[in-house]
Amino acid sequence: MSILLGLSPFLVFFALMRLVTPVAGLSGALAASSLLCLRMWWRRESVKILEVGSLSLFGLLTAYTLLASPRWTVATVRLAVDSGLLGIALVSLAIDRPFTLQYARERVPEQFWGLPIFLTTNRIITGIWAATFAIHVAADGAAEYVPAIPIWLDVAVSIAALVGAVWFSRWYPEAVRRRALASAVG
Repeated sequence: MSILLGLSPFLVFFALMRLVTPVAGLSGALAASSLLCLRMWWRRESVKILEVGSLSLFGLLTAYTLLASPRWTVATVRLAVDSGLLGIALVSLAIDRPFTLQYARERVPEQFWGLPIFLTTNRIITGIWAATFAIHVAADGAAEYVPAIPIWLDVAVSIAALVGAVWFSRWYPEAVRRRALASAVG
């Protein structure tokens, strides 16, 4: 499974939040997270930090929304979700299990998993994702608490950061591989 599939509940959230309501976005994301976790269980795949974290995040936010009836704005609900996503990335780094590691193991032969460069590469990539999520949190906060900043700017900054993280996640492992091959040959 790819990181982008793991992030799909967040895409469901953003689409439904904008097209319907924040409650619909949270509920749809909870359903998508549940389906991803069920898929992993059904296929007997390893439980991934991102998917379990997403399920917990959307479960808690949905329950809170239904029980407390907060008055979410687009920016505040995005701020809550993006803060949770940043938390997932930071916790994975703090426990030295970068969330990208589980996806990398699905693509990289097991003989390389124990190499220090493999873990370091995944720490760096997860750090880039954490920085991306921090940019999202900052953009959401600015859109909510600085009236002069329009919501479209929040969205544009968030999309640009996401595109950068996806590009880096594809480019960096290949750059590390080329560098390792060049030093082994040279």
